[in-house]
Amino acid sequence: MHDLTFTVEHAAPLPYAAAPLLAFQLRVACAEAEEQIASIALHCQIQLEVTRRHYSATEEERLLGLFGKPERWNQTLRTMLWTHASVTVPSFTGSTVVDLPVPCTYDFNVASTKYFYGLEEGEIPLCLLFSGTIFYRDAQGAMRIGQIPWEKEANFRLPIAVWRAMMDHYYPNTAWLDLPQDLFDRLYEYKSRNGIPTWEQVIARLLAEAEAMQR
Repeated sequence: MHDLTFTVEHAAPLPYAAAPLLAFQLRVACAEAEEQIASIALHCQIQLEVTRRHYSATEEERLLGLFGKPERWNQTLRTMLWTHASVTVPSFTGSTVVDLPVPCTYDFNVASTKYFYGLEEGEIPLCLLFSGTIFYRDAQGAMRIGQIPWEKEANFRLPIAVWRAMMDHYYPNTAWLDLPQDLFDRLYEYKSRNGIPTWEQVIARLLAEAEAMQR
């Protein structure tokens, strides 16, 4: 069985994708440099290892809705599933580098988006868990199939600046907020009844009214 290792060398946004997409530059290598692989159907589960970084006071406040008060973080901070990704690795001998496309979302109902948005700077600790099918030829030239062991993984620290640059590219100076239908209907009625031309002005007016009531 081929003994493979996986290493993430770099990550960058794909600027011309239809939706936010990060390309993880992934090096796949065989233990024996002369070994030849016909192809690999590679699957990857990406986890956020949120306990493996320090958080500033500002970040603790911004992550309050996700993890609760910092004094409870020893109970609430746990490794989180971010997403799944797949790629077909073409034929290679020894080692090769492929781009693993990782879809991203700016939906603030998703825990990973809340987490990324809550970070000011630094890096996001990731653990990539690999599985999949290896296609290769034996010494007689016959096609064989093998499975990637579940213990194969790679660690990578994704700079938060890379994630922010990607979202700034796809959503310049904006953020998305998903609302229940009944709440949207109430906002729409408020906007129409008061003759407010834009949604930005609706939110600004409601916030101003709430702040005035608190004084």
